[in-house]
Amino acid sequence: MSSSLRRGALAATALLISIASLSACAAGNDAQTLGVKPDNAETSVGDIKIQNATVITQPQGGQGQAAVSATLFNDGTKEQTLDSVTLPGTKATVKLSPATGSGPITVAPGGSVVLGGKGNPSGVVENSAEAGRLGDVQRIVFRFSETGDVPVDAFVVPAADYYRDYGPSSVPQPPASSPAASPTGSAPAEGAHGNEAEDGEGGEHSGEPIPSDSASASQNAGH
Repeated sequence: MSSSLRRGALAATALLISIASLSACAAGNDAQTLGVKPDNAETSVGDIKIQNATVITQPQGGQGQAAVSATLFNDGTKEQTLDSVTLPGTKATVKLSPATGSGPITVAPGGSVVLGGKGNPSGVVENSAEAGRLGDVQRIVFRFSETGDVPVDAFVVPAADYYRDYGPSSVPQPPASSPAASPTGSAPAEGAHGNEAEDGEGGEHSGEPIPSDSASASQNAGH
């Protein structure tokens, strides 16, 4: 084999080894997690991992409900329940409800649960003003049956745009546009003025009532 062919074979082998190494790294257990980073707060304690944690209040910080939203992962081999969610430093009480029926919110082993959004379990604060001010960073503590407390610092955001579908269900709707005001008074029916004009022009019946057929017959009989 010539020296040029030998060098080409060595270069091709080195390239294959590099590609194989990159493929092995990408196929690791955390490949998906490393590939897409969540936009909001994330943390992990033991078998529990939390992503996209947020406190979602009313759009203008007004009265109404607020909500806690997050994606909860259970990487363990045992089922865990979400026993409570608290917002330290506030007066807020977070009421947890499963997607259907009653009972605890359960995260299956190797599974995940989205807290907030249509058809998902929910964590609701009745008074939005107690959940934190818009733009602040608020600590959320998720307590699980096996792992215990899992704290995470999350943003307080308004229930608008992307977060509207994951926020409280009782968000006021924008007022509907009112119809254009109609002119006062009703316009005369079409042809009403035309009949008056015809009576005036003819002169025959102008200013006098038109006798009925029976009245005309009586007059003729009298004459």
